[in-house]
Amino acid sequence: MDEKTYWLALNRVSGIGAVRFRALLDAFGNAAAAWAANPSELKAAGLSPAAVERLLEARNNTDLASLPAELEQHSLQALTWDEPGYPRKLRELEQAPPVLYVRGRLLPEDEWSVAIVGTRQVTAYGRQVAADLAAFLARHGLTVVSGLARGVDAVAHQAALEAGGRTLAVMAHGLERVYPPEHRKLAQEICGRGALLSDYAVGTPPDSANFPPRNRIISGLSRAVVVVEAGQRSGALITAGFAAEQSREVFAVPGNIHAPQSAGTNFLIQRGAHPLLRFEELLEVLNLEMMTAHQTAAAALPADPTEARLYTLLSKEPRHLNELGVQAGLPIEQVSATLALMELKGLVRQVGGMSYVVREGQATYQTGSQP
Repeated sequence: MDEKTYWLALNRVSGIGAVRFRALLDAFGNAAAAWAANPSELKAAGLSPAAVERLLEARNNTDLASLPAELEQHSLQALTWDEPGYPRKLRELEQAPPVLYVRGRLLPEDEWSVAIVGTRQVTAYGRQVAADLAAFLARHGLTVVSGLARGVDAVAHQAALEAGGRTLAVMAHGLERVYPPEHRKLAQEICGRGALLSDYAVGTPPDSANFPPRNRIISGLSRAVVVVEAGQRSGALITAGFAAEQSREVFAVPGNIHAPQSAGTNFLIQRGAHPLLRFEELLEVLNLEMMTAHQTAAAALPADPTEARLYTLLSKEPRHLNELGVQAGLPIEQVSATLALMELKGLVRQVGGMSYVVREGQATYQTGSQP
């Protein structure tokens, strides 16, 4: 059984999120060893008695061999922290999901994404703003991210597609289903020019408790979050809160002070969110010129798979040559020679001690992979 299968198995255990998953990897070295550990070892690794019990129950009831086939059956791909295709901006989060399930395709340009979120009870005004904004972003090469919910989310996805752009939908359940069910056709269209994403395993139902946590992925994938309309207790405000914690830009569309759908957006503006008065302001804050330079650089990157693999593992945080070799699964000599060539091309920079970072002004390259 390969190591990735054990990641999939652990990810199915209720209560083992990003923090506990990381603790298990630190304690046992890999997911396979964590899966096979005895109760006392698991407790020593920091799992609570309840979490240990759930893991043991999962171990007894999980057919490991069926997990990869389950993904194939539903045309899904699973990306782990350690894989090149995992979105870089999401990986940088303190509590990035250990496994990200994908139906569709992620592309390098999706790093330039903006989330559009809001109420399910959208007004005619909110519908028009969401549609116009999504189309505007799509025409400027930005990917639109949302949650496929009724209301603002669905309007934003549809408008981005109609404008010829890309869009990503983050779900709060397993990707073998679509919720709400009336959005099946829209979900299929998104898979053709974007992707459905979730950190929930196949078989996870759309429980109400799952929706608030998934919002951290919507904001985590994005450079900015725009709240179009939101009530005082809207999930969109949760997304805006995650965005602020993740140092993402937060925009809110001003609305009628008498309309309940604008109570949340007006509150966000009062608390310091950017009031979105012109769509161009969003591009100015995100620095459109930088985006264009990044996309140009990404298009000019060589197709050499070794360079591409190393590039996906690099960020602004220094990574040592040996660490890169282990994560890429490549001989140190090959890694060293490739990095030296990439440095000459201006793609990476050595920062001392055989550690490397992405050179300022360069794009972060991701290999798009078809599930």
